[in-house]
Amino acid sequence: MKSKRNIYRGWEYAQKGDYHKNLDPDWSYTPTYLKKIHHVRKFLDSLPKGTMILDAGCGEGVLVEEYLNKGYTIQGIDLNYESKIVIKGNILDMPFEDKSFDVVLLLDVFEHLTFSDQPKAIKEIQRVLNGGYLLASIPNLAHLNSRMMFFINGNFQRTDCEENHPGERPIGENIKLLQEGGFRIEKIIGITLTVPIIYNRIICRKPSWFLWLHNLLDFFAIPSLAMLNIYICKNSDS
Repeated sequence: MKSKRNIYRGWEYAQKGDYHKNLDPDWSYTPTYLKKIHHVRKFLDSLPKGTMILDAGCGEGVLVEEYLNKGYTIQGIDLNYESKIVIKGNILDMPFEDKSFDVVLLLDVFEHLTFSDQPKAIKEIQRVLNGGYLLASIPNLAHLNSRMMFFINGNFQRTDCEENHPGERPIGENIKLLQEGGFRIEKIIGITLTVPIIYNRIICRKPSWFLWLHNLLDFFAIPSLAMLNIYICKNSDS
């Protein structure tokens, strides 16, 4: 019975399988994903191994598996995936006691929630967080090429379709939500500068060839213009 319980796959995992574990070098998002994971690893590696970490919305549990193998204490939860290291559950109502974790990761999850559910998620993260850090990666609807497209034809360039990203917002709204939710933002790291034409027609068409170009442009990816931002946040009252 236990093995059957640990095979649930929903959403894109039902069609694509473990697509983060088996990363396609020519997926248009791969350069952004790799840079994001680089920064997350840098943050996690700076923590003592006794730190209690929650990866909320962890998908296949790529980081959960990696950091368990490194000797860290880390738990994964996801609504659409279940395994020996990932609990199936909703981040709006997590099966954990109050103040159970020192660090919560929320990586590419916030945009999948509706506007009305986003404050609920922040409140739930606050509940399970023991006065520590939230590290969140959230797309910025106001990235450079999106601004250009809106200026030209009145349409934003979203990082995915509206059905998958019903809660995608510009950076200013994400900052406001986090601050109103009780977090003090200590640092924001911008990832992927969507230079018009260069990003869409060159980098995204063959990411494995132009990873170097993506990473070169990333030196100029200030948060207000970046496609993805990493927020390192601390409880305001801690």
